[in-house]
Amino acid sequence: MRITVISGGLAGAQFVSGLVDQLQHSPDRAEVTVIANTGDDITLAGLRACPDLDGLLAELSDDPPATTTGVTDELTSLGVHPGWYRASDGEVAVQLARTAWLGQGATLSEVTSTLAQRRGLNERGVRLLPMSDVPVETHAVLDGEQEQQAVHVQQWRHGLGAPTATRFIVAGMDRATAAPGVLDALREADVVLLAPADPVLSIGIVLGVPGVRDALRGTSAPVVGVSPALADLGPSLAAVGAEPTSAAVAGLYRDLLGGWLAGPDDAPAAGARWTTRHVDLTRPAALVAADALALAQDLRA
Repeated sequence: MRITVISGGLAGAQFVSGLVDQLQHSPDRAEVTVIANTGDDITLAGLRACPDLDGLLAELSDDPPATTTGVTDELTSLGVHPGWYRASDGEVAVQLARTAWLGQGATLSEVTSTLAQRRGLNERGVRLLPMSDVPVETHAVLDGEQEQQAVHVQQWRHGLGAPTATRFIVAGMDRATAAPGVLDALREADVVLLAPADPVLSIGIVLGVPGVRDALRGTSAPVVGVSPALADLGPSLAAVGAEPTSAAVAGLYRDLLGGWLAGPDDAPAAGARWTTRHVDLTRPAALVAADALALAQDLRA
């Protein structure tokens, strides 16, 4: 079975890790392709950070990187790194390697493939793809006293505490194309899963890459989404005029969904054309992933 997951953020990475763990206990062979949001990517102190890719690498690795933060702490004290972005020493090592390889002419897909191989993802049956090889960065537009200001979404989230944003803009999206393998992974999948990530700033950014949404509309695979934790999503949902409810999040995917996993007390979306299944989403990620797969297989039947 070919499973394609669109992912972003820590919750998305944990969901993917749970899915892979679940599949390793299944007698059926499965191939998992993960398409990661790169709209959170940022260059700090000359190093290219890809938070969502790096989060997936860490979650899926049998040999997770060092978690101490001595390097960024020292860089911050020297005034060349912002205190609001504390990368671990292992993440800094990845950023150094990525920056060097990109500088030598490698694409982000090639760099990601090398890092994934180093972390043992291939042995676990996982292929990790960036959504695009073109640099794309999301910014929040904030109202100032006299004029609006755009700040990188990482600074907006971690440095400013996610204040009210007028809108989000995605620098580079006008030049972006899907990375090699992305559209085929969607078209040829047996199951497509939308991880429980921010529908505006994670999944929504991937869906904004030209061709991705059309590929999802055209795939014969059932598309099943998982409702994210809503507590921290109010600011991003408000910027697109959506309420912080499971039904509102599902509505953002209304042209794509075949199935939706919601919490036990979540009200279904009015007039929904997809199948909603209510489960306990606070259980371990492997169990939630199993529920998503079960719903997808029911839709395939």
